[in-house]
Amino acid sequence: MDLECQEPDPRFTLANERTFLSWIRTCLALIAGGVALAELGGRIGPAGVRITLSVLPILTGAVLSVLAFLHWRSCQRALRTGEPLPPPRFAIGLTALVFAAGVVLTVSLLVRG
Repeated sequence: MDLECQEPDPRFTLANERTFLSWIRTCLALIAGGVALAELGGRIGPAGVRITLSVLPILTGAVLSVLAFLHWRSCQRALRTGEPLPPPRFAIGLTALVFAAGVVLTVSLLVRG
């Protein structure tokens, strides 16, 4: 991979880096949320539901951090070669997972309530 084709405008490089760091903050929030749910979610449904709802965001945060790096690298390559920027393909999956977890958590709290 030759990333030295041309030096992009520093503003675009820094914007790409800020986007990467935003994804990393999202990863850390997912991991922290999973840990908090595991430790503080004693009232949330049966243990299996609670464990699943705790583990999913932790694993998602870990996987998303790798995907965020790969996306950053793809964007950096595109900036240097003049290609179109790639879309964040993992965003729809993350959105679906967070939505599903929110629905399961809400139902679990309402049933337990």
